[in-house]
Amino acid sequence: MRVINSHKRTINQPISMVYPLFKTLASPNDLVWPYEKWPAIKFKNGLYVGSSGGHGRVRYTIIEFTEGESIKFQFSKPIGFNGTHQLKIEELTENSVQISHIIRMETSFKATFFWIFIIRWLHNALIKDAFDKVENYFLTYNKETTYSIWVGLLRNLYKRKSYKTKHA
Repeated sequence: MRVINSHKRTINQPISMVYPLFKTLASPNDLVWPYEKWPAIKFKNGLYVGSSGGHGRVRYTIIEFTEGESIKFQFSKPIGFNGTHQLKIEELTENSVQISHIIRMETSFKATFFWIFIIRWLHNALIKDAFDKVENYFLTYNKETTYSIWVGLLRNLYKRKSYKTKHA
């Protein structure tokens, strides 16, 4: 199945204020990735082309990195996710940017079901949380996306499974 999954958000700040947050991605002081709610994103050799890593059970390798603009990853796991995802920052005006995340992939038969019923839901919630985190950096109040019942159920099942695996 062909998958194109796109998320965009306008941040009313100049790129000179937003881009420094993206330089913290996968660092101990990550100001983009919502590691407080999701498995942290990590890379073996930092944010460099060829560095491999991921988050949770999702693995990928950095295949393109343009400082101040975008970072693109090639999936290696889950098996059957054949494609890329990309995080971008684009200047819209002198005082606003658009941040975006897009997945472009083909899925195998088995991976299609995994995407449709599990990963897509969790992924969409994670990206909204990441965009909230970036936007909240500049707000005087905290914006927080509410999870659907299905996302809440999947997160609880995943946490239980992770807990059993770590403590067995």
